[in-house]
Amino acid sequence: MGVFKRMRDIVGANVNSMLDKAEDPEKLVRYMVREMEDAIIEVKASIANLMAAKRKIARERSLVERHVADWEAKAELAVTRGRDDLAREALVAKRRHADRLESITKEDAHIDDLLTQAKHDLSQIEDKLKQVRERQRVLVHRHKQAIRRKRTETAIRKIDTSDVMARFDTFENRIERMESEAELVNFGRGASVEAQLGEMARDEDIEKELAALKQKNAPQQRHVSVVA
Repeated sequence: MGVFKRMRDIVGANVNSMLDKAEDPEKLVRYMVREMEDAIIEVKASIANLMAAKRKIARERSLVERHVADWEAKAELAVTRGRDDLAREALVAKRRHADRLESITKEDAHIDDLLTQAKHDLSQIEDKLKQVRERQRVLVHRHKQAIRRKRTETAIRKIDTSDVMARFDTFENRIERMESEAELVNFGRGASVEAQLGEMARDEDIEKELAALKQKNAPQQRHVSVVA
């Protein structure tokens, strides 16, 4: 059956190796998931068909077994009645049904083998599907992270360009000019009361110092005038 060969091909595939070599791992994972899901659906349908065939064979086996028993009973009856000719015909019919029973038994055993293999393959592919889906979640997360990082790096590169920095410099110069203009608004106005008081205190100290100098030099000035 083609479906079982397909499943064995999928199960035997090295998922990690395929993803490592793929140009677009995320796309490959999506494809593999679809392939595995389709294969699982197909093999489950095949298993259902095999089980239906097995039930049909069981019904036919029961019928053929009854025929074998019936013809054997007829052969025995013919022998007891001295009808060897009829007994031979009954035994021939019995052999025909016995051959069919043997064929049915082989067919049933073959179906059992197919069912065993199919269930084994189904279990393996379901496990591999879990593995691929886990890789898919990781790849999707990495892809989203890569997109966010790319956007961040792009934004940083845009900020680092000379044009953007020139705009920032222009904006900074404008702010500095506005600050200077704000300082000039009060330029030339009278000093505050505190500033005026401080100025007066400094003037008073200077006057005191000047008076002291005058007093110190006053006698020398009078002496000079007398001598003259």
